[in-house]
Amino acid sequence: MATTVTATVTAALLTAPGALAAPARAAGCATTSTDRAFPLTTRIHGGPAAYEAGGEHRTWRLDLTNNTARTCTDIHPVLVLVDERRALTTAQPRLEFYDEHRPRPYPVRFEATDADETIGVFDGEGFPGFTVGPGRTVSVRVRLAIGAGAVANDVVANAAVVQRHAGDGDWVGQSNDYRFRVVAPASTSTSDSGSESADPVSTGPVPDAGDGLPSDLGELAGTGGHDTALRLAGIALALVLTGGGLMLLARVRPVGRT
Repeated sequence: MATTVTATVTAALLTAPGALAAPARAAGCATTSTDRAFPLTTRIHGGPAAYEAGGEHRTWRLDLTNNTARTCTDIHPVLVLVDERRALTTAQPRLEFYDEHRPRPYPVRFEATDADETIGVFDGEGFPGFTVGPGRTVSVRVRLAIGAGAVANDVVANAAVVQRHAGDGDWVGQSNDYRFRVVAPASTSTSDSGSESADPVSTGPVPDAGDGLPSDLGELAGTGGHDTALRLAGIALALVLTGGGLMLLARVRPVGRT
């Protein structure tokens, strides 16, 4: 069942004093309140151009690079999937991510918005969020598969990055767009054995991060790029703060963007 959060989050963004251009807090990982770049440069790379419906997991990377002199803690990427046919269900993407402190991956649960975006928080029981030291890069290993029954479709994936602060948080990063196609299953296919050999990484190109704001995502969602990114960041923050559930936002701070 679709989660009708867009109107709630948008209203919170529009009514919260200073919500669209609030300065970074000292507790955050931004260096100054006047920086126009996000504290974290975020890049999706190494993903395949196509996923077979019902096929094996494929691996790619989500890089989080800290551009500041502060340590960024409690970092939670949120993957946003927008499919051209608006046919993707929340049960069809099967996403896992790895943390260097745990050998097993964390599964990601997806939610749907009333604008037909499919979004999932990088979170899980006992997961404290990623920590990225000053000038360092954390490269997160991600595995994605698309479940059986998914129709042939073009999808854009984009990651919003949120830093959690107790009951609220900051929007601290936005990735490049990663385009892929869902294709019908082949007549014969191999199963995913869980080994690295059955979990290939494509070497095909993925667009560069650019200025960190989504373009294709905004076009597919039918709204302006920056407004769409900000609205989705608000939804992402709501999901992060409630562990995948939803709540009325008090405010969202797009750190580094005015």
